[in-house]
Amino acid sequence: MAETKNIAVLFDFDGVVVDTETQYSIFWHKMGVDYLGMEDLEKRVKGQTLMYIYDTFFPGMAKEREEITAGLDRFEQEMSFDFIPGVEAFIADLRRNNVRMAVVTSSNDKKMEAVYRAKPEIKNMFDRILTAEMFTASKPAPDCFLLGMEVFGTTPETTYVFEDSFNGLKAGMASGATVVGLATTNSREEIAPLCHHILDDFEGFTYDKLTELHK
Repeated sequence: MAETKNIAVLFDFDGVVVDTETQYSIFWHKMGVDYLGMEDLEKRVKGQTLMYIYDTFFPGMAKEREEITAGLDRFEQEMSFDFIPGVEAFIADLRRNNVRMAVVTSSNDKKMEAVYRAKPEIKNMFDRILTAEMFTASKPAPDCFLLGMEVFGTTPETTYVFEDSFNGLKAGMASGATVVGLATTNSREEIAPLCHHILDDFEGFTYDKLTELHK
């Protein structure tokens, strides 16, 4: 068996592996307008767990939370989970080079079950899938990425994080890892101060190019 390299790659999910952020923006924009009279809720909740969203924006609103959860469940059953261009080839190249990989997402297990029904191959693309239930502090806290390093026994110096949201990028930077920002949700200019390197997508990106990146 080929030797496993002592590096780990931690992928956020929405906006990094699959192109779902635009769909979520539509949903949360409507929730913000309907329940809070807020026009930019979708921007404020990117990269956050559902519990964080509820605690921060819907405190003490049990009935509203129940309605939103039901609506979100229906919405996620009908979502499309199209891969970000080039990500499948990049992951396959990492696999050929025996790199350990995890999804590190603010999504909960229920949402991920909907993903597996639509794209069952995702379960086998990664060594681990770490969801919101597995860490207490939401992004921009680095807990989720530190857990990824702990799972694989790597250090910040040997770990790469791929993120798209402001909160996710901040979490990656706080973890000490080498952070690559995907300009899939926000512009290059907006994410530049929050990461070490920027990609528009994964087209043409390889294991060899990854190992040339440094903080």
